[in-house]
Amino acid sequence: MSKVWFITGCSTGFGRELSRLVLELGHKAAVTARNPNDVQDIVSEYPGAALALKLDVTKPAEVKAAVQQAAQKFGRIDVLVNNAGIGYFGAIEESEDEEVRRMFEINFFGLAQVTKEVLPIMRKQRSGHIVNISSIGGLVAFPAVGFYNATKFAVTGYSEALAKETAHLGIKVTVVAPSGFRTDWAGRSANNSKIVIDDYATTAHANKDTIRGYSGNQPGDPVRAAKAIVKAVEAENPPLRLLLGAGAMKGARNKLAELKNDFDTWEETTLNADHPKS
Repeated sequence: MSKVWFITGCSTGFGRELSRLVLELGHKAAVTARNPNDVQDIVSEYPGAALALKLDVTKPAEVKAAVQQAAQKFGRIDVLVNNAGIGYFGAIEESEDEEVRRMFEINFFGLAQVTKEVLPIMRKQRSGHIVNISSIGGLVAFPAVGFYNATKFAVTGYSEALAKETAHLGIKVTVVAPSGFRTDWAGRSANNSKIVIDDYATTAHANKDTIRGYSGNQPGDPVRAAKAIVKAVEAENPPLRLLLGAGAMKGARNKLAELKNDFDTWEETTLNADHPKS
């Protein structure tokens, strides 16, 4: 059955490959970007099935207009993919307030604004699927990207709460946690802090150099990621959390082991924090 997809951040990376794939599979799609000319090559191949829309997720008026235009053209929105996002490199002490707030506006508040506009449509339909692109960095924190981690931890927590609020309305939620993929995230889509503190050379700076160094050579394939997302959306029982990439699986399992160790080691202290049972 053909569905209507609304995808943010389609000029590059996951958004671009996903929009191509869903249109190729016979679905309809609102393909959004800050500059619609960046996605015109995609939509021109599928006249009638694709709609290019101008969308900066940090501008509420553009969010409202884009969602309304998509709903007017296609009559419904079945799948929302919140993909727009940026990175930022800097130790927490080095990070510049303006850059951090800009990243939160795009990665989290923009995502929430788009979701808020689409939810009334899905509620009326009593059906829908919201896919939020987080990161393995939304489950596991790393030096040099602490504030990026914070935006993605926020997306993960938001998605878990949203899933519990909307399940009875027929609205499903999946939060996607990729590891390293060959997108622009570690390249032009991520700024460096202009502040450099030498004491972080062996932690934040070293990890930043490692991530920058393998940009373009990451093991993750965005085309395969797009197929995995479609598979999850089409599943009868889609996952709430979808890891993508071997690095994501390894990182998540290591985090589980760390959590278990802390919980088990400090179990007695944890339980003794309650009032004594009478």
